[in-house]
Amino acid sequence: MAILVEKNTRAVVQGITGSQGAFHTKFMLDCGTKIVAGVTPGKGGTDVHGVHVYDAVREAVELHEANASIIFVPAPFAKEAAFEAIDAGLNPIIMITEGIPVRDTMEIVATVREKKITLIGPNTPGIITPGECKLGIMPAQVFAKGVVGLVSRSGTLTYEIAAGLTKSGLGETTCVGIGGDPIVGLSFIDLLEMFRADKDTKAVALIGEIGGNAEEQAAEYIKKTSYPKPVAAYIAGRTAPPGKRMGHAGAIVSGKTGTADSKIEALRNAGVSVAEKPTDVAQLLAALIRK
Repeated sequence: MAILVEKNTRAVVQGITGSQGAFHTKFMLDCGTKIVAGVTPGKGGTDVHGVHVYDAVREAVELHEANASIIFVPAPFAKEAAFEAIDAGLNPIIMITEGIPVRDTMEIVATVREKKITLIGPNTPGIITPGECKLGIMPAQVFAKGVVGLVSRSGTLTYEIAAGLTKSGLGETTCVGIGGDPIVGLSFIDLLEMFRADKDTKAVALIGEIGGNAEEQAAEYIKKTSYPKPVAAYIAGRTAPPGKRMGHAGAIVSGKTGTADSKIEALRNAGVSVAEKPTDVAQLLAALIRK
């Protein structure tokens, strides 16, 4: 099994004719992902890597029975693209775009929650179910089908930790980058619940970073629900100075909240094994699964 995307997912690429959309469409196709159509207003009738391009999402959905969208549209136009995907009933919607205004994101997130649509991102590397479907920008070669569900706020750390899981022989069921912005569509708790219900996921890797309280909330959920699967975590940004943004828009410590230490303490109090280094995550999970 997998969560959110699998071999039968049929995706539309919004912004397919842009440099990033075209570049990553090729690699998604190379992974076997069913990219059934592209959408760029004004570019209808063209083709990108053999994928037909349409002017509107609804036309692509009707003609190709698409059920998911991945958005590479530039930030000033991303909200309009998201609402077009929402109106067409696509689910999930993956927003790769970085730098979307917070007000726009708030409107998008409020709407998808009302309509019960899954939004991954914005500012996400995407999602991959190894061997079945990749909707994102991650390097597919570091992932392999396996037993660990991975949820992360970081892009490059996701790849590093997935590579360790793959090398250890554990592999992954599905890997999801929830996005590095202050407001995103999915939380750690949302993904923990999905992995809890997935019979093939035997353990979960949780990759967090400074800023916000999403990791503390996840720790509370794990503790309160006596989460039945082993969880190992890594928190990035231990040496970050307060008040300075570190990479992601959401990775900023303000006052005494959102620090790496507060997140690590909360997770350990919930029984989560917290790695000192990214390379330790696979070792921790291997030991937990063997128990």
